[in-house]
Amino acid sequence: MNIILKSIPLPELPTPGAPPSVPTHEYEDRLNTLFENASHDGCDWVLVYADREHTANLAFLTNFDPRFEEALLLLSRNKRALILGNEGMGYTSQAKPALEFVLCQSLSLMGQPRGETPRLDAVLRNLGIGKGQRVGCVGWKYLEASEDDDPSAPAFVPAYILRHVQRVVGDGVLIDITHLLMHPTHGLKSHNSAAQLAAFEWAAMHTSNAVQRVVRGARPGQTEFEAAAQLFQHAGLPYGCHPMLNSAGPDTPVIGLRSPGPRTLRYGDGMSSAVNYWGSLCARAGLLRAEPDEAFVQQVALPYYNAIATWWQTLRIGVTGDAMNSAVMNALAGASWKPALNPGHLVSIDEWTHSPIRPGSTEQLGSGMALQCDIIPAPMPNGWALNCEDTVAMADANLRADLATNFPEAWARIQARRSWMREVLGLNLAEEVLPLSNAPACLAPFWLAADWVCAVG
Repeated sequence: MNIILKSIPLPELPTPGAPPSVPTHEYEDRLNTLFENASHDGCDWVLVYADREHTANLAFLTNFDPRFEEALLLLSRNKRALILGNEGMGYTSQAKPALEFVLCQSLSLMGQPRGETPRLDAVLRNLGIGKGQRVGCVGWKYLEASEDDDPSAPAFVPAYILRHVQRVVGDGVLIDITHLLMHPTHGLKSHNSAAQLAAFEWAAMHTSNAVQRVVRGARPGQTEFEAAAQLFQHAGLPYGCHPMLNSAGPDTPVIGLRSPGPRTLRYGDGMSSAVNYWGSLCARAGLLRAEPDEAFVQQVALPYYNAIATWWQTLRIGVTGDAMNSAVMNALAGASWKPALNPGHLVSIDEWTHSPIRPGSTEQLGSGMALQCDIIPAPMPNGWALNCEDTVAMADANLRADLATNFPEAWARIQARRSWMREVLGLNLAEEVLPLSNAPACLAPFWLAADWVCAVG
């Protein structure tokens, strides 16, 4: 593939209007499906754990996210209860499906009133959990068979909670069923409805606009703090991970995960920035230069964009994770660096849900998946950085028709992005590939000449 640098008119960044709403009945369906799938494993109850950091599974199921404390969702054939601390009880109006709300002050922050309600084990008994029952537990991730002698045991739920549940069920069994939500192919969060994808597209506009403003607006003399404050223009959306904007000179590596600091930007710096609101992450990295650095172009920019172009043009329904991984690795044959992690993964309310894209994976990409193109080149010399991460969805004909009919504004933006990628960047996408980010795959290696981008020649 022939990769070139060319000057283009910078694509417009549409301003998001009102966000789409996932209807209540979809949350009802998610709860029903999760319990039915768990009952096939013999579970009498499902327990879903969440806290301020690990909120995605609960938010996906109920539209409720704990803001300061822990929360537990309990499901049975006849019961749907959300166990909350003091502050969670004041936030229950955010939950969409019909739930019973139960106060357990042990979930509250220390120093708050904590003695007015029973202990957690008593709360569980009062809700109906009993001796000998089987409880399927959902944590924030799960272990593979190679990682533990008993990967069926709940791993990523606090020991305090598991201890109280075990006390209540006695000789009953606790098993890990997190895969029912997070597995890359059969997990509930791996396949999204039109309404959910429209919500993710709305988030992706915000994330990509913020990052594109940084690429187009960062200037020598600003501090990282000043660039972030002026250019991110945070609209108040909940973050899925810390916002990132960082720089480094020729004697220092660019640390892409670092949040902004007081360092003053200098001409020639390596730059990196990323924003993640629920449903989408966008990232860009490059050099704060106005003219090309030929060594950087030949050693990094051209081979990197060859991998990016390969990724987008290989993506389609039915392709295996191994085929995606192999295509990227073959595109990088001869490069002095390789992807630091998987070249792409699933994204949901959490920034990284799972990834079918890995060596040897026979898991097939499917309709409804939301993915992140995520090829991080490593190692890089001090002061060098390059990155081009965007959010994309895949949709079969029925899902595309649903989006076009019920979310026409989002659908029009998606089609405009596809046309722009084909006509300007030379990328030919399968019809099921729906770019959600604004300026998708638009990579300017030199930020002070942001109209010079990589493309297929």
